[in-house]
Amino acid sequence: MKTKHKIRPYARLLTMLGEQLIKNERIALIELIKNCYDADADWVKITFENFDQEFKKNKESKIIIEDNGHGMTHDIIVNHWLNPATPEKLTRKKQKAYTAKGRTIQGEKGIGRFAMLKLGQKITVITRPKNKDKEYIIDFDFSSFDNDFLTENGEEKVIFLEDINISVTEREPIHFVKKSILLGTQKITQPPFGTYIEITNIKGEWSENKANEVFNDTMTLCSVFLVSYEDNEKTTDFNVWFYRNDEQLLYKRDYLEKLNYLITERSVFRIEKGLFDSKTNTYSYNINNNQKKIPIYDPLITGLNIFKKKYDEKPEILRNKKFECGSFKFTFYIFDFSKMAKSKHLLDDNDKQKIKKHRIYLYRDNVRVYPYGEPDDDWLQIDAYRGTISVGHFLSNDQVVGRIDITHKDNAKLKDKTNREGLIEEGSALNDFILLIQTFLAYIRAHDYKQYRNSLEDQKSHDIYTAERIKSRFDDLKSIAGNNVKLKELIDKTEKEYDSEKEYLVRRFETAENLAGVGLSVETASHDINSMMQNVLVNLDYLIKDFQSEKSIDIEKVFEKLNTLRGMLGFIDAQLRDIQLLFTSAKQRRKNIRVLDILEKVERIYQKQLTKLKIKLDKKIIGSPLVAKATDAVLLQLFINFFDNSIYWLDQIDRADKTILISLQGDEQQMIFSDNGPGVREDDAPYIFNAFYSGKGEEGRGLGLYIAKQLLERNDYSIKLADTKIEKKLSGANFVVNFVSGG
Repeated sequence: MKTKHKIRPYARLLTMLGEQLIKNERIALIELIKNCYDADADWVKITFENFDQEFKKNKESKIIIEDNGHGMTHDIIVNHWLNPATPEKLTRKKQKAYTAKGRTIQGEKGIGRFAMLKLGQKITVITRPKNKDKEYIIDFDFSSFDNDFLTENGEEKVIFLEDINISVTEREPIHFVKKSILLGTQKITQPPFGTYIEITNIKGEWSENKANEVFNDTMTLCSVFLVSYEDNEKTTDFNVWFYRNDEQLLYKRDYLEKLNYLITERSVFRIEKGLFDSKTNTYSYNINNNQKKIPIYDPLITGLNIFKKKYDEKPEILRNKKFECGSFKFTFYIFDFSKMAKSKHLLDDNDKQKIKKHRIYLYRDNVRVYPYGEPDDDWLQIDAYRGTISVGHFLSNDQVVGRIDITHKDNAKLKDKTNREGLIEEGSALNDFILLIQTFLAYIRAHDYKQYRNSLEDQKSHDIYTAERIKSRFDDLKSIAGNNVKLKELIDKTEKEYDSEKEYLVRRFETAENLAGVGLSVETASHDINSMMQNVLVNLDYLIKDFQSEKSIDIEKVFEKLNTLRGMLGFIDAQLRDIQLLFTSAKQRRKNIRVLDILEKVERIYQKQLTKLKIKLDKKIIGSPLVAKATDAVLLQLFINFFDNSIYWLDQIDRADKTILISLQGDEQQMIFSDNGPGVREDDAPYIFNAFYSGKGEEGRGLGLYIAKQLLERNDYSIKLADTKIEKKLSGANFVVNFVSGG
C-alpha cells in the first residue's frame, strides 16, 4: 500500500532557525540591522530600554529596533515574512540588482528575521509600508513555551510548527505618524512609514562591552576604512544610533578615524584599487600610488610554494585557467611592527593594539560578511601557514588590515552559509578564492616587503660602515681620557685587539662565502652525477646477472656494455674533477685562465637541462681570447650561477625560441651573459646582488649573484646589469662582467 504524507516540522524548528543557527545575541542584532539596510532605511535606532547602567536586565527590559525603511505590506507579511526560507528576496535579487537607493539586497534565505528569537520570547512588530494608509502589528508571543517548544505552560506537548499562531492586526496609523524623533543631536521628523520591533522577555545577558561590540560591528558593517575604486559604485548613507533608555550611548566614534590615520601616516604599503580579473587571470593594483599588474602565470607567482603546491602548471595553461570564484576587488594596508622600521613607519604599543583589532574583512555588495575580519578569525589560514610552513613566507595577520570585495553578480559560486556566518566551504570556488588572496599576499611579502626590509638592513649596515662608528668611538674615548696614560694605553690595546678580531672575522666570513658557493655549485652538479651513477649500477647488475646465469655469454655485447659503463664513469670523473676546482686548496692559486675553457666545463654540466628544455646556447667570440687572472673556482661559480638563473627563468616563460647568448670580448676584457627570459624587473634591480635577496621568491636562496659579486670583487673585477643598448644583447637578463682591474 502506498500512501502520501506531508512534512510537518516541529515547532522547535523556530529554535533551530533562531536560537541555534544564530551564534549569539551580537550576531542576532546585526542580522536585524541588515534587514533594515535591505529595507532602504537611512537610519536605525537601537534602544535598550529598562536596562540599568551595567546593562543588567529586569522583567520590564526591552530591546527596540526602529527604522525609516519602506515597511511591509499585508501581502509581504502573510505570504513571505512569516514563511521560513521564503524565496522572495532571492527572486527580487534575480529580477533587479539594486533597491531603490542603489543597495544590493543582502538576505536571500528568508531566515534572518528569526534572529529575533535569539533575543527574546515576546516580539511585537509594527510596520507601515510607504505610501499606504494602514499599519500592521505582528505579535510573536512564545513566553508560554520553553526554549525548545516541547512544553506549553509547563506541560509536555507535541507542538508542530503549524500549531503556532501569529496574529497580524491591521489598523489606522497610530505609531507611524509624523512625529519628532531624536537621533544624536538631530531632531528629525519620523516619516509615516518604516518598521518598529519591540523585544521583551529578554534572553541571554547583556553588558556594556557586548553593546560596544555591536556598535563596533555597525561601524564596520558598510565600511572599515576609506576606499575607492575606479568604477562608480552605488552607495548610500546608513547610520545606526544606540540608546540606553533616553541616554545616547556615546561610544568612541573616532573608531575608524584613528585607523585611517595610521593607514595614511604609518603604513609601509598602501595597496588600493586592487582587482583580480578572472578573465585575464591578472592582479592589478595601486601600491603607494604606483600602478602595477602581475598575471598568475608570471614566474614571481608560479615560483611561490603556496601557489605551486596546487597549480604546478605551465604558463600557457595558467593563462587560460578558469577560476570559479570570479573576479574580486581588494585593498590592503601593511605595517612594520619591528623596531627597525623607518621613523615615519614606527608604531608605538597603542598604535599596534589598534591595528591588531582588525584583520582582512570580506564585503559582499558593500556589506560585511561575518565573522571575517575578527581578530581571532584566521579565515585566510595565514597564521596556520606561518606556524606549519614558514614564518618568512607570509605577512602576519597582525600587520595587515584590508578588505576583499565580492558581489552576488560576479561571485555567484561564493555562497553564504545558512547562518550568514561566512561562506560555504565546499567546491573549488572558495578554495580558489582563498588561495588567490593568499598568493597575492605571499607575493607582496616575497617581493615588495622583502625589498623594503633589504633597504632597511642595507642602510643600517652602510651607515655604520661608512661612518666608521666604532673607530670614531675609540677617538672619543681617547679624547675623554685626557692625560690618563694608563687609560689611553688600555684604549690603544682594545683598538688593536678590535682590529685583529675584525680581520679574523672578515677572513671567516670570506671562507663561509666560499663554502656557500661550493655548496650551491655541488648541488647543481650532483643531480646529474647521481642520475649517472644509478645508470652505472643498473648496467652492472645486469652484467652480474648475465654472468651468473648458465646461458652462453655474447662477448661483443659484454664489450659494448663495458664501453657504455666506461663512458658513464668518464662523465662522472669529469664532473667530479670540475667540482674539485671549487675547493679551498684550488681557490688559492690565481693564474691566467681562458674564460672559454671554464665556460665549456659548465656547459657540460648543464647540457642535459638545456636539451630537455629546448634552450639554445650561443657563444660569440669577439676579438682575441678572453683571459682572466683568477682561479678556476671563481669562474666556475660565476658561470654556474648564470646558467642556473637563466635556465630557471627560461623554464617559466612560454616561448619557442629560448636562448642563452654568451659574448666573450677579449679586446675589451669583458663578458656579457644574456638570455631572452623575462629579465630583471626594474624594482628588483637595486637588490639582486644583495645577500639572501632573490627574484625567485621562496625558491631562491639569494646567494648566487651575491657570492659571484664578492668573489669577482676580491679579484678586483666587477659585475653589473647591462644599462645601455649596446651592452644588452637579448631581451631578458643581461649581465656585464669586466675582467679589467678596477673595471
